[in-house]
Amino acid sequence: MVEFRVNVSTKDGKTRQLEVKDQHAGALLGKRIGDEVDGILVGLPGYRLVITGGSDRDGFPMRNDISAIGRKNVLLSKSKGFKAETEGQRKKKHVRGNMVSQEITQINMKVVREGPRPIEEKEDEGSKTA
Repeated sequence: MVEFRVNVSTKDGKTRQLEVKDQHAGALLGKRIGDEVDGILVGLPGYRLVITGGSDRDGFPMRNDISAIGRKNVLLSKSKGFKAETEGQRKKKHVRGNMVSQEITQINMKVVREGPRPIEEKEDEGSKTA
């Protein structure tokens, strides 16, 4: 089964970590960076979220300018996936494409439209049932 750890960034600058499993995780497969998804997929009904990135099980980051599912070895200058030590330095690095697949373990999202209930209330419910 597919399982994702989803980091949701809110407009107040805080980030919440949520676990997504089973059919909701299956609904995220095939989505790309920049796609807007319904918050019900991550347990936040009424919310609208946009996918901003992620990483696979080995820590390779997703890049929105690479249209692929798997890893690619690309020449990068200072950008996501490579921190240049000197100005103008470039290096070949492995990065992952912009599509969510079964190899992805972490997905980063940000809130586009908030729902009727704050995320903190959902977290409080989860701690009460545990």
